[in-house]
Amino acid sequence: MVRIGGLASGMDIDQLVSDMMKAERIPLDKVSQKKQYTEWQRDDFREMNKLLFDLDKSIFDGVSKQGSFIKKTVTVSDPDAVSVKNINSTIDFSGTVKVGKLATAASIYSYTPASISDSSQVLSDFTGSKDITIQTITKDGSLEATDKVFKLTIVPGTDTLDSILSKINANSGVTAFYDNTTKQISLTAKNTGDVSGGPEIKLTGDFFTNVLNVDLDNVAADARIPKTGSLGANAEFTYNGLNLTRPSNTFQINGVELTLKQQTSNNVTFSSAPDVDAIMDTVVKFVAKYNETIEKIRGELDEKKYRDFQPLTSEQKKDMDEKDIELWEEKAKSGTLRNNSILSGSLNKMRMNLYNPVTSSQGLKQLGDIGITTSSNYLEGGKLVINEEDLRKAISENPNAVYELFQKDGATTEEKGLARRLRDTIKTTMTDIESKAGKASSVNNTFTIGRLLDGFDKQITNFEDRLVSTEDRYWRQFTAMEKAIQRSNEQMNYLMQQFGGA
Repeated sequence: MVRIGGLASGMDIDQLVSDMMKAERIPLDKVSQKKQYTEWQRDDFREMNKLLFDLDKSIFDGVSKQGSFIKKTVTVSDPDAVSVKNINSTIDFSGTVKVGKLATAASIYSYTPASISDSSQVLSDFTGSKDITIQTITKDGSLEATDKVFKLTIVPGTDTLDSILSKINANSGVTAFYDNTTKQISLTAKNTGDVSGGPEIKLTGDFFTNVLNVDLDNVAADARIPKTGSLGANAEFTYNGLNLTRPSNTFQINGVELTLKQQTSNNVTFSSAPDVDAIMDTVVKFVAKYNETIEKIRGELDEKKYRDFQPLTSEQKKDMDEKDIELWEEKAKSGTLRNNSILSGSLNKMRMNLYNPVTSSQGLKQLGDIGITTSSNYLEGGKLVINEEDLRKAISENPNAVYELFQKDGATTEEKGLARRLRDTIKTTMTDIESKAGKASSVNNTFTIGRLLDGFDKQITNFEDRLVSTEDRYWRQFTAMEKAIQRSNEQMNYLMQQFGGA
């Protein structure tokens, strides 16, 4: 369409149409502002979900794990001879250990120099089979099952001894070493111990016998004169009066890990006590994370909404500097979750989760029993306050009871431990928020706010189409006016010429 911009009328048609379209755009701007505000609300909901997810993870990694409450300090009379560490014993322990013999690993080494001048050189062909296997003792003191045996096919002209040893060290049950000076190899089992009635290392393959010059098992190597290998041996020790053996120097008894380091002539005594500081740190971190979470949620619920500060349009931003835009939008974004029922309901339920006693407990029933109470300042929204002396006393007396207070299972909410209840509420809240605001990977039509945003997009598209039609109509009307004025001017000029000519 040809647009005539005021040549006949002398009017600034472009400006007139622009001003008229600004008025026409007001409803569209309002829809766009609603969309922007709704997007901010969606993002703030998702931030709350992230906050709750972090709290849930903190609970799961902390007070929900029994391992957090069985941490112990262990005292050993001779730590150079024996070390003792709690693994999963829930009760305190003590005892004595006398080390008679340490576990040792079996080995095999060359009885004569190998026929290899340099381990880095590519191997030439050799007589016999190119396939080798290595079968070794396992951690439990038995020989590897046949389907677990290390197998390798050597490729002369490609492999070097170094490349073969690299594969053996990475994938088999032995550690292999070749000395280029003596031309000898040694193979040592990675696991200590004695396989009753048999060798701890068994080899097959002509490469071992014809090239590396080693016996095919450590029993045969140990029987040579002089010896070219050794037998594996079990650890022998006396534990609380019982004579015992183990294939390894590190083992567990009743959830306690012992490591034998050297022989002893006397008993080594050990005892444990709760690691109060470590357990207390777990509980303190839970309280701090919970308080941080409810403070942020309460902040969102109480945040003031500035109704006079609507999201800025692109036209409005053109006339403002960045600082003013930032200050304006800070108020425009405020209060998106004010008094939201999902969040306020969740806060109330979380407070009840921690306030109500655990009905099924035979010991500690509520947080007050371990020195944790609710803040007396109602403005803090139920923050927890720790009496460190009472908490330390509860942990010292019975750390397992503190764990049960948090993590006891039950058929009903009242029977469940405090942490279990809290996690249930968090998960329900997160599901409700996701139904409302989705997550980053969600499609709009799968959650409430997303469907609302789709509706705004449709309104905006339809309105923009109408604006194009309206602007074209204005231009057609002004163009018609300009043409009419032009014709009138032409007629006037003609008449004036006629009168002037007469």
